This record gives sequence, structure tokens and C-alpha cells, in this order.
Amino acid sequence: QVQLEESGGDLVQPGGSLRLTCVASGFKFENYAMSWARQAPGKGFEWVAHIDPAGTSTSYEDPVKGRFSIFRDNGNSFLFLQMNNLQPEDTAVYYCMRGNQKGQGTQVTVSA
Repeated sequence: QVQLEESGGDLVQPGGSLRLTCVASGFKFENYAMSWARQAPGKGFEWVAHIDPAGTSTSYEDPVKGRFSIFRDNGNSFLFLQMNNLQPEDTAVYYCMRGNQKGQGTQVTVSA
């Protein structure tokens, strides 16, 4: 059974940083590309970042390029999202994704 558990969300001021962590279980983590996605209040689902199974190739959606970084620890089945220079428009529930499967999410709120 695939399980994805996100953590690390918090309330942070504009310009601040957070690191999100996803603990994956129930499948061979190192065999799968992974992603982060988010959903803001009243808005649609939005992909944020993607990483290949080996962690050697990453891609980012335009709103987060240059500010967010996705990386992984295949030995421990962890996926990370380092978020720098956070802005109010980054406020959302963030999800760890394997294909279209996701966890319960973690809330990130950016506000002064």
C-alpha cells in the first residue's frame, strides 16, 4: 500500500524559508519519479516540481523557479522541497506526489 506522509509546513513571513519532507512507504521509492504539487484556497491543483528516480534531473514550474529546490534521499525513501524567498502567493497545501497519488498534505502559510 502506497503511503506518502508530508510534514514541515508552517506559518512563515514573506522572504522566509521552509523545508518540506515526504516519507514514502509501500513501494520501491528509488524506482519512481516524484513530484510536489500544491493547492491554494479557492484555486486549482498546481504542479510545483519534479524529480527523476535517481535524483539527477529536476524541473520546476515557472512560479517557483529559482526559489524552490526538490531533492531526494533514496536510501531512506525521503522526498524534500526546499522553499526560499517565500511569498504570500505560495500559501497552499503542499502534496508529495507519486503520479496522481498523494498524501494528506502539509499547510504552508506565508503572511506578515
